[in-house]
Amino acid sequence: MRVIVMGQQAFGKDCVARILDEGRDEVVAVYCEPDRDGKPVDPIKELALEKSLPVLQPGDFNDEAALEELAGFKADLMIMAFVNIFVPEAARDTPRLGSICFHPSLLPLHRGPSAVNWPIIMGAAKSGYSWFYPTDGLDEGDSLLQWECEIGPDDTVIDLYFKKIYPPAVESVIEVCDLFRSGNPPRIVPDESEATYERRCTKRHSRIDWNKPVEQVHNLIRGTNPAPGAWTTHNGQELGVFDCARAAGDGISSRVMDVSDEGITVQCVGGRILIKRVRPSGAGKIPAAEWAAEAGISKGVTLGE
Repeated sequence: MRVIVMGQQAFGKDCVARILDEGRDEVVAVYCEPDRDGKPVDPIKELALEKSLPVLQPGDFNDEAALEELAGFKADLMIMAFVNIFVPEAARDTPRLGSICFHPSLLPLHRGPSAVNWPIIMGAAKSGYSWFYPTDGLDEGDSLLQWECEIGPDDTVIDLYFKKIYPPAVESVIEVCDLFRSGNPPRIVPDESEATYERRCTKRHSRIDWNKPVEQVHNLIRGTNPAPGAWTTHNGQELGVFDCARAAGDGISSRVMDVSDEGITVQCVGGRILIKRVRPSGAGKIPAAEWAAEAGISKGVTLGE
């Protein structure tokens, strides 16, 4: 088949590379977002130029010239691998077989731009990815295929996405091509009664409330690690909180209950959080024990004020 790959960053690049390595389908063009001043060249663009593939970076797919250029590739399928820009129906339907889009959740759950963060924050036991037939609605449409995995009790965003979802997702781009090549690709109709949509997870959502149940605090920290990063305050200064673990114990919430070589242990409702790595205001990430020594943290100190 003649394939257009539209995407960005490492996932888009690796999908292009996987199709090229397989050698059964021809990548006739690569589409990515326009270059940004002061930002490095997108990895998918770098690979495409290295492989002498046409690279297109339209700022608006409603532009007639952009649509004509897209049609000129006479593609069979457009694979949308990690796409942040809106692609209208006229562009999506230009290839003979239409377009298929990747999303890192089990649709219709967790539609939206932070689909890896929110399942962890909400305490979900599983996640995965979907390849779906995109519509004008955000992450809406029937699915072509889905794959699921467990979310471990200590998994962070790095664990879930880069270690669990990412490798099989890149490999699945070959299955996607095979399903379309078969001539009868499946369509899994979503149960809209189960659909959820969450907005982008930002710093506003990631402030720690130490007066919450310990499970919720633990989920928030790992569900925002490494980005946008959970945070609290000490003496009016912001403190990023990253690697952590749950610990047993009772006491008054938000108080430091122990300081050790492992880190600092803070009381929540129903249990404690052992903070192992932090980012002080204006500095890089360091072991929590190192920060505690520098900041004079001792048992009884209150965080979050």
